[in-house]
Amino acid sequence: MAKISTRFVCTNCGAVSLKYQGKCFECRSWGTLQEVHDEPEKKSRAKSAPGAHAAVENLLDAKPSEFRRLLTGIGELDRVLGGGLMEASAILVGGEPGIGKSTLMLQLAPRLAPRKVLYIAGEESPNQIRERAMRLGIGAENLRLFAETGLERILAVIEHEKPAMVIVDSIQTVSSEEYQSSAGTITQIRECASMLIREAKRQNVILCIIGHITKEGALAGPKALEHMVDTVLQFEGEGWQRYRIVRSVKNRFGPTNEIGVFRMDEKGLEEVGNPSEFFISGRISDVPGNSILAAIEGTRALLVEVQALVAKTGFSMPQRISTGFDLKRMSIILAVLEKRLGFETWGQDVFVKIAGGLKLAEPAADLAVAAAIASGLQGKPLDPFAVCCGEIGLSGELRAISDGERRIREAAHLGFRKIVLPEANIRELKPSIRKLPIAIAGCRVLHDALAALDL
Repeated sequence: MAKISTRFVCTNCGAVSLKYQGKCFECRSWGTLQEVHDEPEKKSRAKSAPGAHAAVENLLDAKPSEFRRLLTGIGELDRVLGGGLMEASAILVGGEPGIGKSTLMLQLAPRLAPRKVLYIAGEESPNQIRERAMRLGIGAENLRLFAETGLERILAVIEHEKPAMVIVDSIQTVSSEEYQSSAGTITQIRECASMLIREAKRQNVILCIIGHITKEGALAGPKALEHMVDTVLQFEGEGWQRYRIVRSVKNRFGPTNEIGVFRMDEKGLEEVGNPSEFFISGRISDVPGNSILAAIEGTRALLVEVQALVAKTGFSMPQRISTGFDLKRMSIILAVLEKRLGFETWGQDVFVKIAGGLKLAEPAADLAVAAAIASGLQGKPLDPFAVCCGEIGLSGELRAISDGERRIREAAHLGFRKIVLPEANIRELKPSIRKLPIAIAGCRVLHDALAALDL
């Protein structure tokens, strides 16, 4: 009898261990190793595949792709997807419960009419989905509902119905009879997703997989699930907020880190035409600790408000808390402010927040965070009509950033009068950029940038 091997796979990073241990050796996460039983492989394999060399092609001789994009009519979603839904593609959609994943999938169905859309309901009954569609005013005659969690029956229905799009809600509920593990385990998620993706590629079907997220906000299941799909869309923001942000974490057919901003209304998710106005709306300009950042998210320029609160600490160890910005980068900025500019931060609690629920990862946000913290330390408001962006080095210098011209255009479009950015970004500006009604200040070091912001 063939022996079944056992191994342990990390649900956070996908690392494999031969024995159980409390902490993953790769990502250092606690309690994320799950037991996986490998089924014995069949030995009836051909030693060589005759004619396999016929499948090898030259790059220049390859035929152009026959697949085309389908526009959804939702401008923000088409932007995130890179221009629309690609045929025979697999899309993984993740987010917190109640944030709008199922709502967005339902809104896609009538926009793809008369093409047939098959909705695999693994968590909700068809009646629940009908009630939600009636509440949102969605009347999609092309939407077919199928309440099933068995993979074999799902594949049979896809073969019979031949839809243009399949929505699986959610992959954690789907299981195969070939494996003894329960639904939601690593083996079931990986193998079921692999079979669904293979079937979608074979039949040129658009596959949308809804996935749960962990407590840390990452997509649940093995990391290999993200590698198998073509596009990963992540909902950001809190479920109780009115606005939703959809980010493309991975996209084989378009730019990554592109975002789309939506507003949750009675009729479902509605796109926000000008996200910059949303991110800076409601700001109070005469309060110390607020700065405006000209950020780049994907191919779009956005103006984002950065808030910092500095207060005398009541603890032996000052608090450092950041929301939407990397805490380690904030510590580096505090060290540069104290060492290079003489700001005393050792006895102060520092809190940094990116307004609107956006998560910033680009280095150009350093200058806006430093300006907000310096403003809070001095108790002096920044210039309310000034925008800033730039990467800060450990020596206090400002390093060049990408897409400086797009940042300048967005700031001028929204009526700001000054933009502060690294000196290297203004050396080769186009004449059309210099004619914009905005003062462009190029600074070489952090001290000069803060002075340009009236600090």
